Amino acid sequence: MDLSNDEIKRYSRHLILPEVGLAGQKKIKSTSVLCIGAGGLGSPIAMYLAAAGIGKMGLLDFDTVDFSNLQRQILHTTADVGRLKSESARETILALNPNVEVVVHNTRITAENALEIIAQYDIVVDGTDNFPTRYLTNDACVLLKKPNVYGSIFRFEGQASVFAPHLGGPCYRCLYPEPPPPGMVPSCAEGGVLGVLPGIIGCIQTTEILKMALGRGTSLVGRLLLFNALDMKFRELKLRRDPECSICGDHPTIKELIDYEVFCGVVPEQANSGANPDEVSVQDMKKALDDPSLHIAVIDVRDPDEYEIAHVKGTKLIPLGELGERFVELDSNQQIYLHCKSGMRSMKALNLLRDRGFKYIKSVKGGILAWSDQIDSNVAKY
Repeated sequence: MDLSNDEIKRYSRHLILPEVGLAGQKKIKSTSVLCIGAGGLGSPIAMYLAAAGIGKMGLLDFDTVDFSNLQRQILHTTADVGRLKSESARETILALNPNVEVVVHNTRITAENALEIIAQYDIVVDGTDNFPTRYLTNDACVLLKKPNVYGSIFRFEGQASVFAPHLGGPCYRCLYPEPPPPGMVPSCAEGGVLGVLPGIIGCIQTTEILKMALGRGTSLVGRLLLFNALDMKFRELKLRRDPECSICGDHPTIKELIDYEVFCGVVPEQANSGANPDEVSVQDMKKALDDPSLHIAVIDVRDPDEYEIAHVKGTKLIPLGELGERFVELDSNQQIYLHCKSGMRSMKALNLLRDRGFKYIKSVKGGILAWSDQIDSNVAKY
């Protein structure tokens, strides 16, 4: 695969590296990569792969661009809000390097389509943010013998590795045989993330991809790299393939893709569409705040920083992390409504109080986001 004169000029700083040279740049050009996710991690990955001259890049994402994405998802701009991320990303990549073949997969990756899509690429890079997709990506890559370049981020911390049992290393299941209980690990939408963090972890993932394309250096196969941005420290853990692993072990029990929503304990949306007896609506919350004669207490279980950003007048702040000690401030005989940002932490608070003998408790469905959408748009969404 020859380089044009324009490409030779574009990649000149690669070509003068002895470890790359003309032959190495041709290897990069002949490599295809599937980027699962065009968000926080996918943004630096896609942009630096394009800049480096990767030959073919698949972009798999079904989401649209939101204002809250722009703090870290540098593939997209303010003008892209509301557009499909895959289309916005494609335009950005081609504007950066029109020599890259960009294939858009504007779909959710599933057990039904994963093998067909992944089979088209040499390397898979995981830029996802949920456990069902991570396990699905891992299992498909193991079955197809494709390297899975992994990264994850949360708040100020990130981690990266390369899972490739066919190259002698472990897979994602060797590290995490079972997913955490649903809701145990907060998402970035709940816990937040430093905007620059996915840039750091994404660049590490991209570096691993380019090294694999070149066949140079020592990869992260068999190693987990941990990064703490607050301390500016890297740590490394040695990883080994688990001979008892359910998919890459000596006697695998998983020989085809499974239902990953069920495996991770995620309730399908359609199954969760009915009324939950433990939940009330934001309209119910408004009635409680407007009518003191109802004697209903509304407790906000978010963190103080979130309460400062936006809160509903008349609510009392008791952060979820303090509720285990401060529940004595509440009257167990009074009706209590619990609310948070989206309704997840308020359900955790409900279970905590129920374990302490509270009977008259409800979680406000949708939290302050639903309040902003349905009751008062002056309350900021974040």
